[in-house]
Amino acid sequence: MSTLPLDGITVVSLEQAVAAPFATRQLADLGARVIKIERDSGDFARGYDQSVDGMASYFVWLNRSKESVILDLKSEEGREVLAELIREADVLVQNLAPGAVERLGFGPDAALELNPRLIHSSISGYGKGGDYEQKKAYDLLVQCEAGLLSVTGSTDEPAKVGISVADVCAGMYAYTGILTALFNRTKTGRGDVLEISMLEALAEWMSQPYFYAQYSGAQPPRTGAQHATIAPYGPFAAQGGTVFFGIQNEREWQAFCSDVLSEPGLAQDPRFANNTLRVAHRAELHEAINAVLGAMPVDAVLRTLDAANIANARMRTMHELSQHPQLEQRGRWVDVDSPVGPLRSLRPPVTARNSSVRMDAVPALGEHTERVLAEVSARRASPSHAVR
Repeated sequence: MSTLPLDGITVVSLEQAVAAPFATRQLADLGARVIKIERDSGDFARGYDQSVDGMASYFVWLNRSKESVILDLKSEEGREVLAELIREADVLVQNLAPGAVERLGFGPDAALELNPRLIHSSISGYGKGGDYEQKKAYDLLVQCEAGLLSVTGSTDEPAKVGISVADVCAGMYAYTGILTALFNRTKTGRGDVLEISMLEALAEWMSQPYFYAQYSGAQPPRTGAQHATIAPYGPFAAQGGTVFFGIQNEREWQAFCSDVLSEPGLAQDPRFANNTLRVAHRAELHEAINAVLGAMPVDAVLRTLDAANIANARMRTMHELSQHPQLEQRGRWVDVDSPVGPLRSLRPPVTARNSSVRMDAVPALGEHTERVLAEVSARRASPSHAVR
C-alpha cells in the first residue's frame, strides 16, 4: 500500500520568498503537515506577479499542500500561539531577516527549551557571524558573491542564471538537512539546530571552477553556452535552427567525426587529438564542424547524433517544455487546486515504488487560521496541557 513517508511530521515555518518555502514544500510533498505562518499582508512572494490566473508564479510553485495561518507575531497572543505550535512541532523552519527570530523569542535555544525534540532550521544569506551577517542577500547578489557570474555569460558580459539558483540551492540543502536530522533523531531522541546560508550552499556548487582556478592559476573563462573546459560542447548552427551536443571522451570524438561529420580523418588532426587541444583550438574546431552541420537540417543533425550515440538536445522554450513528449509519456503532469482553480503542475522528480507524494491545494492567505487556532485552544484547555 502506498504511503506518505513524512505522514505524522509537523513543520512550522516562518517563511517568505523562495529558499525556505522550497524546502518546506518538498517536506509537504512527502506528507508532512506544513503550517505556514504569514503576516496579514501575506508572504511577499504572493505579490511577485499575477501571471497564474491572478496568482504569483513563485507562490504557486512553492506553496502547495501547506496550511496558511495569519499570526501577528508582534502581539503577545500571536507569540503564545506560535509557542504552542512549536511545542507540538517536529521542525521549525525560518528565513526571516538576521536576528528576527531571536527577537521574537524563538531562536534555537529558546525553541529547543520549549521542545527538545525540535529540529530548528534557519536559512540566511551569509550565515551567523562575520562582516556579511547583516548584509541583504538577494539571489542575484549571492550569485555574484559566490563567483557564479564570473563563469556565466559571454566573453563580453556576465549573465545571471535565469532562475533563483542561490535560493533553490539553499532550499535543497535545508530540505536534505532536515531529512537527515529527522533520521538522526530516531537514534538520539533529540532535536538539532541547522543553519544554511545561501552563499555557502552556492559556493559548494561552485567547487569545480574553484578547484580549476585554485590549482591551475587560471580563471575559467565565460564561454556563453559553450563549456569552458570541454570541446566540442554547446550550440552549433544547422539549417533552420541550432543544435546542442557534447563530446565527453575520445571514443565519442572518433564516432562524431566518422558517423556525424563523415570525416574520420579529423579525429587524427593534431590540433584536435585530445580534449585539451580541442579547447585550445576551439575556433578552428568550430569552423570544421560548422562547415558540415551548417548544410544539414536541424532534425537531420539530431537524428544523426542519436544514431552515433552522441548526447544532444533541442533548446526548448517554456511552452515547448510544457509540451515535452517525455514528460507527457511518463505522466508527469497533474492538476493542483488553488484559489483560482486547478493548475497544471509537475509531479516531484523523485518517484518511489512503495511510497507516494501529496499534491494538495495552494492555500489562500489565512485559509487555515481558524482551524489551527481552534486546535491550539483545544490543546490549551486539555488536562495534559495543564500538567505540561
